[in-house]
Amino acid sequence: MTAQNPEAEANIPPVAGWNEFVDALRDLPGKMLAKLPETQRNDPQIRQEVARLALAALGSVTIDSLGGDPDFPAFLPTIGQVLGVGQPNADTIYRAARISPDGIYRLSGTRGSLNQAVIGQVVPRNAETGSGRAHLDINAMKVDDDDSFELVISAERPEGYVGEWWELRPAANRLMVRLVSYDWANEVSPKLALERIDRPMRKPRPAAQALEQNLRTMPQAIGFLGPMFVDHVEQLREEGFVHRFKEFDVSAIGGLAGQFYYETAYELDDGEALIIETAVPKTCPYRSMILTNYIYETTDWYNNHSSLNGHQSPLDSDGKWRVVISAREPGVRNWLDTADYPVGAIQGRWTNCSDHPIPTITKVAFDDLAQHLPADVERISPEERESILRARRQAMMKRPHW
Repeated sequence: MTAQNPEAEANIPPVAGWNEFVDALRDLPGKMLAKLPETQRNDPQIRQEVARLALAALGSVTIDSLGGDPDFPAFLPTIGQVLGVGQPNADTIYRAARISPDGIYRLSGTRGSLNQAVIGQVVPRNAETGSGRAHLDINAMKVDDDDSFELVISAERPEGYVGEWWELRPAANRLMVRLVSYDWANEVSPKLALERIDRPMRKPRPAAQALEQNLRTMPQAIGFLGPMFVDHVEQLREEGFVHRFKEFDVSAIGGLAGQFYYETAYELDDGEALIIETAVPKTCPYRSMILTNYIYETTDWYNNHSSLNGHQSPLDSDGKWRVVISAREPGVRNWLDTADYPVGAIQGRWTNCSDHPIPTITKVAFDDLAQHLPADVERISPEERESILRARRQAMMKRPHW
């Protein structure tokens, strides 16, 4: 091992592009904070949470930059409980693979049994048409007796190829897969392999110029991802949507067909609770509700009871779906824990449902909750909650995140 030589280190020229990379990101947290009101900008807690969000953006883009290669594609993690940018859904594992629009790719694997498994073609932001993205429903794929499938993805069907084929849009540069589980412990995730088949399989040593270019392009992507939703909750508050749901339309920016979002800001102190109440569509294969903090990071659902879906939250005897939101344990089954975030957002999803009711919200004193809930609402003990939390965490950690 060579001993450190401070003099030699001082004389080593910088790696091309590295100082520019660091300098470009130096002020990222400040740019994100600038989108928030002064009281929040100066809050030490919010400031550190913004720094965490900036790191999550850095992490997400770094994984893509290190592993993304359109000639040797792989589905890599993009957002989630650790990489908390983009407000991920608690039931969903997100992965993406870089591709080239002129490439020919083979997707193979097994279908699994998730509630939803969908691959979307992603185009650059300046190429979005507003008409939505092309999506492939893995659950609708034709499979063999062993649940396996194979298809080719390309701009044109290869000559002489008669198998399954998915047309690649001209500007597509990534494939994003969403793996949405209802029953975390028992549903089986698909196994997916993606390969480019119009190029040789050997991957040579990347040229220095390519590595430098990759490094130089990262700050732009990080600078977009980090601030993207940092002021979203504040915007809801400014628009008057506090404890009052509104539709959130993401169809033009990559949302799934058939998915309906509704959301609102919430403001709660320790002695208060919210009761969410709604009818449930006659046909509704997927419903869910999550919380976020003030800067729109999804509240940690691995280690808190901070997300619910239809499998996890039964309806009351009158057919209504009721959820209690509070920082304290209410002793009812359908609870969303704010995890001590006093301000944040509530977001619900109806997916492929026959209609899209907007729930009502009632704010009550925490100690008066029982007066506002049905007498037969399902209740659980602290010991049962602890068991549920541990089972949730185990099931989520056993899912294939990478």
